[in-house]
Amino acid sequence: MQLIRGLHNLPGFQSQLAQGCVLTIGNFDGVHLGHQQVLKAVNQKAKMLGLPSVVMIFEPLPIEFFAPEKAPVRLMNLREKMHAFQQTDIDYVLCVRFNAKFAGLTAEQFVKQILIDGLKIKHLVVGDDFKFGKQRQGDFSFLQQAGNAHGFSVNDMPTFGVQAERVSSTRIRQALSETPQPNLVEAKALLGGNFSFNGRVIHGQKLGRTIGFRTLNLNPKRTQMPVQGVFSVSVDGIADKAWPGVANLGLRPTVDGLRPSIEVHLFNWDKDLYGSHVQVNLEQFIRPEMKFDGLDALKKQIAQDANKAKEYFNLID
Repeated sequence: MQLIRGLHNLPGFQSQLAQGCVLTIGNFDGVHLGHQQVLKAVNQKAKMLGLPSVVMIFEPLPIEFFAPEKAPVRLMNLREKMHAFQQTDIDYVLCVRFNAKFAGLTAEQFVKQILIDGLKIKHLVVGDDFKFGKQRQGDFSFLQQAGNAHGFSVNDMPTFGVQAERVSSTRIRQALSETPQPNLVEAKALLGGNFSFNGRVIHGQKLGRTIGFRTLNLNPKRTQMPVQGVFSVSVDGIADKAWPGVANLGLRPTVDGLRPSIEVHLFNWDKDLYGSHVQVNLEQFIRPEMKFDGLDALKKQIAQDANKAKEYFNLID
């Protein structure tokens, strides 16, 4: 999978796209089971036609541009989304900068300048509720008419459901925000795997090692977290198998943290991992974040959390 960073870089891929492509367009937040069905359809059509498969996404997301105060929390940051696409057979991801100029394109301009001139599409896969162009003028019917006029075909994807309900990013957010605890089982059923975070291990305040619980620190690169609390986790990317641990996701209120963070204590692990990219998979909710009166209380609670996680992984002697 190759990333095309912006429309201005499309000319550099003209030889690869000279014969056209099979395209889908969307936010793909979470790359859940519904999204995966779309990607499979795109790849199947691309192989049938002998053309490259392309996914068009946006940064920021359109709602983040038009109404940031109403934008829902992201399930994935851009790096995590790219990682998910790498697990598919998609050939190219075109990441379009969503700005005023792009938002001002009419539906006709979008089709002519981007779909036809830029990508030379031969087939487009979208949802039947897809809207695009200035003031959302374009819709599925418009695309079908444009396809008939310009020589590309269009098809919509049927709704993909789990437990008799449509799979959606909104539904996953709702599962993760359930009280008194996030519904990780439902989120997993909708995603096709554990909800997870990807990130680079960075230097933290190194408080954990002073109280006997050395941690990996990750910057989740987001302003909001879709889920917070203490969890039993497994970590991929550090060994030949997922490694068990316990993690705190949130704002580190005990030590006056000001930004979202992920701190993971790995069981029976003592190697430095600074600079490594890891994936933290949420396995079990243990408790919400709490404020403690001093490090002794924090240390006691972390020990209890670690024991619960060890019980989950059957690591108790």
